[in-house]
Amino acid sequence: MNENRRSGCLLFLWILVAFLAGFSLALHINPNRLSKRGSEQLNKMSEVMGYIDRYYVDSVNVDSIYGLAINAMLQGLDPHSTYSTAEENRTMMETLEGSFEGIGIQFNIMNDTLMVVSVISGGPSEKAGLMAGDRMIEVDGKSIIGIKNEQAFKLLRGKKGSKVKVGILRPGFKDKYTYEITRGVIPTYTVDVAYMMDATTGYIKLNEFGSTTAKEFNDDILKLKRQGMTSLIVDLRSNTGGFLDAAVSVCDEFLPKNREIVSIEGSKVRPEVIYASHKGDFEEGKVVILIDDFSASASEIVAGAVQDNDRGIIVGRRSFGKGLVQRQFDLSDKSSIRLTTSRYHTPSGRCIQREYAHGTDAYYEDLYNRLLNGEMESADSIHLDSTKVYHTLKGRTVYGGGGIMPDYFVPIDRGEDMDAYYEIANSSALIQYAFHYATEHKSTLKKQYPDAKSYVSGMTVTDAMLQQLVQYYEKSSKKKVTKMTPNASKELKVWLKALIGRNLYGDEAFYPVVNKTDKVILKAKEVLQE
Repeated sequence: MNENRRSGCLLFLWILVAFLAGFSLALHINPNRLSKRGSEQLNKMSEVMGYIDRYYVDSVNVDSIYGLAINAMLQGLDPHSTYSTAEENRTMMETLEGSFEGIGIQFNIMNDTLMVVSVISGGPSEKAGLMAGDRMIEVDGKSIIGIKNEQAFKLLRGKKGSKVKVGILRPGFKDKYTYEITRGVIPTYTVDVAYMMDATTGYIKLNEFGSTTAKEFNDDILKLKRQGMTSLIVDLRSNTGGFLDAAVSVCDEFLPKNREIVSIEGSKVRPEVIYASHKGDFEEGKVVILIDDFSASASEIVAGAVQDNDRGIIVGRRSFGKGLVQRQFDLSDKSSIRLTTSRYHTPSGRCIQREYAHGTDAYYEDLYNRLLNGEMESADSIHLDSTKVYHTLKGRTVYGGGGIMPDYFVPIDRGEDMDAYYEIANSSALIQYAFHYATEHKSTLKKQYPDAKSYVSGMTVTDAMLQQLVQYYEKSSKKKVTKMTPNASKELKVWLKALIGRNLYGDEAFYPVVNKTDKVILKAKEVLQE
């Protein structure tokens, strides 16, 4: 594996770790009274913190130390019991609850400058006059050159009705423009895209399970059925989970009333079995669920329920393996802990939680080890626990302990002679060039392709565009690209078209492009035909 690809894998691993901290059931429960032994230990902890605060050689942030101590205590229990500050809680819940308050833009930080990728239709920024392609250089009169993503979120988000002034440079104009924007409620969506792949096959991409998922998913199923859908591909790859209720609602669309979806048990909680509750809107059509190593928690509930009930086929790679359920306990300063209180089981009785006895670091490194030991390239390299054997409704054998194993395994797509592709794709050059090209040619492209559908079917990336991309990469990285092979050229053209389309029309012009060559998607379509 070359260094670029290894670095990319590590980056995705740690991004996943950050997301996994958010898996919880958001229940507000008052803590029980501590036992005598617990009170003694709590007093001891307070004594230690007091000595640190008063006598330690350097000045210390006591709040930060308490946070570290709480995290260490929780992670000694299991990898998914976590502590969150009040600010972290607010950010996480904004996403899962379906909205946040801000100015309504999507942006990237490119070359130390905040670039407006898109302006949310009808949002505060569009009403104020901001446009895709604008460079934001000031906020409230202060330069933001060199700003980081987290800092940008803090500056631009704020309470509905509050105002912020931003300084903008616009391509083709020399002057700086200043806009005053009144912040508003910005909706977020858990469905990235829903469209017809052909005359009868629908595709829905779910990025997480939030409070709006049930309505979004149902609306999209009805929309696709009106367009002739009789088969459905649900893409849960890289979906790290969210609310249990949202996962149950998705399963409810596929399963007949009273069919088991998931069960929950724990030593201090009452066992509960959750069943499908009503007639779903897609109980009879063909279903394929796509999963990968980053599909976790709520995603695994859906995949497990569909697989165990023999309602559909699972395609992709082994899922993450998270079968623990957390409940949120709010603390007095609005911080909180998410404490594992139970395990969930799929309808066949499987608990698909991976082993975590060797500590949190080893637990998350297991994902990277899957790449090293060849599991992502061959199903024969996957070591299932043969002692944990279960059976689906129709008697098929499935295994517990370590994630959901797909019915059809699709190895990671390494390709051949793809070094040039990986070099460019693993840099920022591909995204930046696509952004600049879409910005500079926006009026021409939109005139030629007035909507996402016409763009997907009609736009072609030329050899000249590819050469310009290579030159852009070489100039920005100060490296010569490896020899461009036909395979690398083909893949770069696909992604360049998709990224330009995303800048023009959002995900409706992105996924239909990349899905045409995605080997997991191609396998899913093959399975549907069989």
